[in-house]
Amino acid sequence: MTYLLAIGTKKGLFLAVSADRRDWEVTGPVVLGRDESTVQSSVYAIGIDTRRERPRLLVGADSSHFGPSVWHSDDLGADWTEPSDAPPIAFPPDTGASFVRAWQFAFGPEPDVVWAGVEPHGLFRSDDGGVTYTLNRGLWDHPHRTEWFPGFGGPAIHTILPHPADPSRVTVAMSTGGVYQTTDGGETWHPANHGIGADFLAEPTPEFGQCVHKAVRDATDPARMFVQNHGGVYRSDDEAGRWTSIAEGLPADFGFAIVAHPSRGGTVLNFPVDSAGGRFPPGNRLQAQRSDDAGATWRSYSDGLPEEPYFGIVLRDAATTDGASDAGWYFGTRCGDVYAAVESEGGWRQVAAHLPDVLCVRAAEVG
Repeated sequence: MTYLLAIGTKKGLFLAVSADRRDWEVTGPVVLGRDESTVQSSVYAIGIDTRRERPRLLVGADSSHFGPSVWHSDDLGADWTEPSDAPPIAFPPDTGASFVRAWQFAFGPEPDVVWAGVEPHGLFRSDDGGVTYTLNRGLWDHPHRTEWFPGFGGPAIHTILPHPADPSRVTVAMSTGGVYQTTDGGETWHPANHGIGADFLAEPTPEFGQCVHKAVRDATDPARMFVQNHGGVYRSDDEAGRWTSIAEGLPADFGFAIVAHPSRGGTVLNFPVDSAGGRFPPGNRLQAQRSDDAGATWRSYSDGLPEEPYFGIVLRDAATTDGASDAGWYFGTRCGDVYAAVESEGGWRQVAAHLPDVLCVRAAEVG
């Protein structure tokens, strides 16, 4: 078996390949297409589309010379293509907006449909496997949009959760606006934040305006979702109809990333951050917290991680799984270190060290 780990950093894309998920060959930074300047690009979004006969890699990167774009590769990163006749993602002129960067790629049940969440607060859809994209006007024209404001990382739709069986149902999360849903394929959208707090606003539980950092869907129950908020960790059992706190037992309720097991329901990893202590890991110890009962209880899942003081945190898209039956977990930090753990083994191994700040990671079985 071959496993691919794609690592997006503040200065370029790195690729790691392994046959056993213990020993990794890391290469990069990767030149995207023919533009040598892309080795210095910030890579905020990566997608690995395994629905295809040959997996397709999608990368959203900011070229310091040519601006943001989306590249794709159908040979595991050996060659990259960017449309030459028009930008793959662009806001229509009447919006008055300019594309800043892609934050997320997501794949639903429909072949060749790819969703992209971007900055500023835009949701785009591709019907050709992620080569070209069209703005979803239903969400862009929502009356709340003018009241969404930038989080610290920017005004971004950073999470897209298509329903695995029903293409008409899509959930998104953003900074700052919260969770929104469509049940008609994107024609109309409604906020879905009941129970999620916003302690930085005058109204602590508003209809919208929450600074959701990341949302994930449960592996076996599509109606169950988990959220890491700007303060607070939550679960919904009715597809975001109502959210309940599951932060009790965690060393901190602040953080950016949360990841669901790819095949075991109720199992999630959380990467807590001490918001009161300079936004470092709690006790300055790099750690993951794991729940196997949908957040009722938590335990440390940190064997193999550094025991000395550590000051790098895990950003919202810098943690993932590879979807294997014996699941692999992965995360990277702002200190440039990347770690992997295989479910049956339980301990973390270092994949790479001293990379630029890790912004996102994606992994998959590819052969």
